[in-house]
Amino acid sequence: MKKLMTAAALVAMISAPAFAAGDAEAGKAKSAACAACHGADGISTMDIYPNLAGQKAAYIVSQLKAFKAGERNNPIMAPMAMPLSDQDMEDLAAYYASL
Repeated sequence: MKKLMTAAALVAMISAPAFAAGDAEAGKAKSAACAACHGADGISTMDIYPNLAGQKAAYIVSQLKAFKAGERNNPIMAPMAMPLSDQDMEDLAAYYASL
């Protein structure tokens, strides 16, 4: 019986939809610095800056982590990402993904 319950729990975890670990409301509060380039609602008014609204949360987090780690080199984004904690990144990603 124990094995059956463990197997059922494992199947439930694997098949459950993935949710962003971030808090969209917290991300909205943290997004003021992003708005200068990416727009107030995540829609950039300049072609050189990408739109963030509707972007997948996991993609936003991976890109922010890459900027912070120096794996992705950009003189504007690298210093913006450096002070962000993992939770900040998750919150920002949840916010922009929700738009």
